[in-house]
Amino acid sequence: MTTTHAPEPRSAIEAAGSLPDLELDIATVALQLARVDAPKADWRKGAAHFSDIARKVVQAASMDSKADAGDLEARRLILAETLHGHFGYQGDSETYEDMANANLIRVVERRRGLPVALGILWLHAADAAGWAAFGVDFPGHFLLALEGPKGKLILDVFAGGKVLEAQDLRALLKRVEGEKAELRPGVLRPMTRREVLLRLQNNIKLRRLRGGDVKAALSATEDMLRLAPDQAALWREAGLMNQRLERIGAALGCLDRFLELVPEGEAAARVRALAGELRQRLN
Repeated sequence: MTTTHAPEPRSAIEAAGSLPDLELDIATVALQLARVDAPKADWRKGAAHFSDIARKVVQAASMDSKADAGDLEARRLILAETLHGHFGYQGDSETYEDMANANLIRVVERRRGLPVALGILWLHAADAAGWAAFGVDFPGHFLLALEGPKGKLILDVFAGGKVLEAQDLRALLKRVEGEKAELRPGVLRPMTRREVLLRLQNNIKLRRLRGGDVKAALSATEDMLRLAPDQAALWREAGLMNQRLERIGAALGCLDRFLELVPEGEAAARVRALAGELRQRLN
């Protein structure tokens, strides 16, 4: 009997990095990222759980004529009941900074997570039902949109899929940015699947940096680059982290890649100057 082995997670992430955005299976890629940080965890159980979510939401959708006809509130209720009601997911406001909240394997085990981690489960469920949904790049707090022929709903999946109206969005922005903040163009920008996954991984990178673990933060950044090899800003960050770790050759490689992607402008001038200083140190 032939046994099929799953690819090593970083190889799987790198393979996903070569795919067009619409072909990314967002939950599966997030699971591969989680495998890197939790290599001994039962990731296959997580994969099976994603199938359970898909079956449950498809079953519920097939029995709801309003949802089938495009009613966004009916679709929202099905997704909320499936994920938060049936499976018991909730936002973790008590231990928000826990790294487990950004690891999808641990999120599945604990049924708790960050807004973007829960959002990935919502996007997975919406995909299974064939409904249009996308992440919303709201400052400081990931949101999700359900879209239909008559408009869209902006949802806070951290709060169980609550619908956010304009006054709710304004209040949320003020909590994030201060009382003077007001809604402006771009705060509800749709995100690609790849951007959602990068936002998930960015939570891990930032927590590691705040904890002073530059080496681990660099590792997270390198995984982000496997998924998004043309993200210039990430190459610059990787270069600066390598510099802090005294990995001068690696730093130069990252900075040179940044300059290939961004050859002109103020940022390019600064990076070119830094690269020149680093090369002098090698001589």
